[in-house]
Amino acid sequence: MNIELKDGKILEIEADSNLFDIAGKISHKLKKEAIVGKVNGKLVDLSSMVKEGDVVEIFTLDSPEGLETYRHSSAHIMAEAVGELFPDAKFGIGPVIKDGFYYDFDTEHVFTPEDLEKIEDKIAVIVKRNTPFVRKVLKREEALEYFGAKGEKYKVELIQDLPAGEEISIYEQGGFLDLCRGPHVPSTGYLKAYKLMTLAGAYWRGSEKNKMLQRIYATAFPNKKELEAYLNRLEEAKKRDHRKLGAELELFTIEEEGPGFPIFLPNGMVLRNQLEDFMRGLYTKWEYEEIKTPIILNRKLWEQSGHWDHYKENMYFTKIDELDYAIKPMNCPGCMLVYKHNQHSYRELPIRYAEMGLVHRHEKSGVLHGLMRVRAFTQDDAHIFMLYDQIRDEIKKVIEMVDEVYNTFDFKYKVELSTRPEDAMGSVEMWNQATQALKDALEDLELDYELNEGDGAFYGPKIDFHLEDSIGRTWQCGTIQLDFQMPEKFDLSYIGEDGGKHRPAMIHRAIFGSVERFIGILIEHYAGAFPMWLAPLQVNIIPVADVHHDYAYEVASELKRAGIRVNVDSRNEKLGYRIRESQMKKIPYTFVVGDNETANSHVAVRKRSVGDLGSKPLSEVIEMLVTETKEKK
Repeated sequence: MNIELKDGKILEIEADSNLFDIAGKISHKLKKEAIVGKVNGKLVDLSSMVKEGDVVEIFTLDSPEGLETYRHSSAHIMAEAVGELFPDAKFGIGPVIKDGFYYDFDTEHVFTPEDLEKIEDKIAVIVKRNTPFVRKVLKREEALEYFGAKGEKYKVELIQDLPAGEEISIYEQGGFLDLCRGPHVPSTGYLKAYKLMTLAGAYWRGSEKNKMLQRIYATAFPNKKELEAYLNRLEEAKKRDHRKLGAELELFTIEEEGPGFPIFLPNGMVLRNQLEDFMRGLYTKWEYEEIKTPIILNRKLWEQSGHWDHYKENMYFTKIDELDYAIKPMNCPGCMLVYKHNQHSYRELPIRYAEMGLVHRHEKSGVLHGLMRVRAFTQDDAHIFMLYDQIRDEIKKVIEMVDEVYNTFDFKYKVELSTRPEDAMGSVEMWNQATQALKDALEDLELDYELNEGDGAFYGPKIDFHLEDSIGRTWQCGTIQLDFQMPEKFDLSYIGEDGGKHRPAMIHRAIFGSVERFIGILIEHYAGAFPMWLAPLQVNIIPVADVHHDYAYEVASELKRAGIRVNVDSRNEKLGYRIRESQMKKIPYTFVVGDNETANSHVAVRKRSVGDLGSKPLSEVIEMLVTETKEKK
């Protein structure tokens, strides 16, 4: 019989062939490396049979599908190991997550770090057994009877919540059975490199009303080399933790009096102001006008915008003169009021309003994380109002601006296009038109992008930018959202060439996203060693002895006049100690001034991460620093 491969090639195979057979027919290497397959668009085990005309694809560990299946199977193997070591354990769920997986357990035994080592040893035994993963399909009653008899109440609950008539499958490896849709790797022996990472508590199904289970986080990689590289990245990430560096460099603090509400210290404010000034410096080039809208606005506005119905659980509220008000979670409704303040002509469009707007969103305490997840943050928002035939060009301009900003920080980035979600406002036709406009702009600029179905905002499709930092982690920051809903809801209009009123289209865009979060990302991206233009303190001057103090302060004055942020460390400490401390504070330049420098108007220059550059004329050094700052290297 014949089957079709993904590339359209027709392959003749024996009747009663499974995906393993097909992999071997394609190549011996593929059969050896195959992990999982896809038949007619559905992921299935390699043991799955095929029929005439099926479209088949085979995946190895080099693919996202293969790696996810590998980690999914690893979670089952870990659960089997826990069950053998702790027979009273009841099993929750064990999904794949970014860079690994976890499994939730209910047991009287309280897991310790030492237990993780025992579980790893037991996993090694299970891997050595090399028992196959076998899929079985049960009737609903059979599945309930089996898991009920085993006392697996969490599995019973999951089965009871399945829609009537849905196929119920279980997987068995050795004597361990688990409720699972699959697919899985062929056998436990496929697991090559794994590591149990951490322990945590987790409420069953994420509800505080349910019992707290014990969660084991783990990871698995195709080989030990990749696992070691991942563990090394984690160690590097710990060193770069923005919370740790933020405290050491005195950038920000979050106190118990305001959880989720960061306080920026003087050093942090210098960094923050540099970022905001940089963004504001681009407003003129890209033709934006800056506005400022209120933090608190009447309930009527939020009902009109749709936030009252779609976003209420994330908002804070207050009463003023017995009327309901909300603290803004987004800047856009206020910007609608700015646009409506005047009647506009088609000749004015596009109009680009930018706002560094402080917003507040209610986040649960469990998800707060330094500057990365907060309850109050500033968005570098902009809203662009335009004619429909200007949409494509405006989107392209925003993308070009985004590219300029991210290149300044040496960020690589990936682009993701998100489409209509289930709770979308507006017609399908309008959504299709908006989505196509975003696609056209991306294709005009020849940008690769991934499609993220169903993850758009409730008012329109969006383009998201995912930055890659210096150790390979990704962060979602910038966004471009095309919105046909807000202009409709706020009855926005312009006077057209025909003298009549027409509805404008609108773009929401942010590049930093959250200024606070972007600062957190930058701290970790640079490991606190900011480039010259961003560094809170750019130069630290160290006089060798008391007799050199006057000259050190003269140098400081010259640098300040040139716009350089400078400090004189004239403490009564040893020279070596002060130099080391300057390095620990990650200051870009340290100047040492002694007899030679004082006599010749020189400074002995030490550059961070480079070392001693020697004694140089002060005027030459100032020119160098000003150029480096201006060029934002």
